[in-house]
Amino acid sequence: MFSPTDIRLMRRALELAGRGQGRVEPNPMVGAVVAAAGHVVAEGWHNACGGPHAEAVALARAGGTACGGTLYVTLEPCCHRGKTPPCTEAIVAAGIVRVVAAAGDPYPEVAGGGFAALRSAGVTVESGLLEAEAIRLTAAFRMLVEGRRPWVIAKWATSLDGRLAAEPGGDRWISSPASRALAHQVRGRVDGVVVGIGTALADDPLLTARPEGPRRAIRIVLDGTARLPLESRLVRTARDWPLLVAVGPLADAGRLARLRSAGCEVWQGTEVDPGGRLEELLRELGRRRLTNLLVEGGAHVLSTLFARGLVDEIHAFTAARLIGGDEGTLPTLPDPPAIEVEEVLHPGGDLFVRGVVRRPRKTTSSACPE
Repeated sequence: MFSPTDIRLMRRALELAGRGQGRVEPNPMVGAVVAAAGHVVAEGWHNACGGPHAEAVALARAGGTACGGTLYVTLEPCCHRGKTPPCTEAIVAAGIVRVVAAAGDPYPEVAGGGFAALRSAGVTVESGLLEAEAIRLTAAFRMLVEGRRPWVIAKWATSLDGRLAAEPGGDRWISSPASRALAHQVRGRVDGVVVGIGTALADDPLLTARPEGPRRAIRIVLDGTARLPLESRLVRTARDWPLLVAVGPLADAGRLARLRSAGCEVWQGTEVDPGGRLEELLRELGRRRLTNLLVEGGAHVLSTLFARGLVDEIHAFTAARLIGGDEGTLPTLPDPPAIEVEEVLHPGGDLFVRGVVRRPRKTTSSACPE
């Protein structure tokens, strides 16, 4: 059905789409290539939320050379008017005669309507080329639309003997500077960075990306009883870098008032159970259209997320060092998930593994504004 040229140009479109990472959310990353007689005449990608879509960029660059050509695009073209005009109209107006798409768009206002609009205008539409790659590329967008929550990335660093942290007063860092630089890159492209109150009290972190990336993640502390000290670095910087303190229904009102006065946003869940409250928080973050969420610990928070099937991606660092002892390890999970490894690196002599959790999902469709 698809030729080697089709495959080559779709791979290029997927590569282009990745350039939008951290810049387009909550929209999906999309890339497009315009070709005539098998030769590329223009390329484009979605570069910013609210900006022109990949198809519109590529067609504008192609100009009259697009007429009679083929458009390769990683996601079904939109057919509704959001912050930008429908891409289907631009495709038809440009004289494109064939559209090759990698995957359909789950967003309810598109969801097959883009393909239908193009076919009704006489454009040949073929879909499914490199579909798995395209679905993975837009996994966080799909989770937000279908699951109504952010894509959850669980990150941790351990020693060779499985310890999460050194003894108090010892070396603060387990991983190498190169590993920490890699972790900061991820912080700079996500919408939120989460830690539990235990980690906040033990480490007094800032949770900012250094240097800053394309996004400014909101810092989130899971703090059921509002124990986060006003003198912590998180609270002291709350007016400069957003901080949300997620508390339980029984948290002291006076403590909440003091946190708010210090510049913190306080979100108070209704669930007494911490696990249920964590799920409640994820739904709230989904309503706020946070797309990627990086959870950096501690062990209890990570194990709760895994136990409830809420982890989508893992970033695991293993440092080439031994610490000893029997505290601070990741707990044993009763039903450990299957991990599909996507990347293995050796930053600064450490081992870094990135992978996705593979499991059946039950999702509910919901609108996510373009």
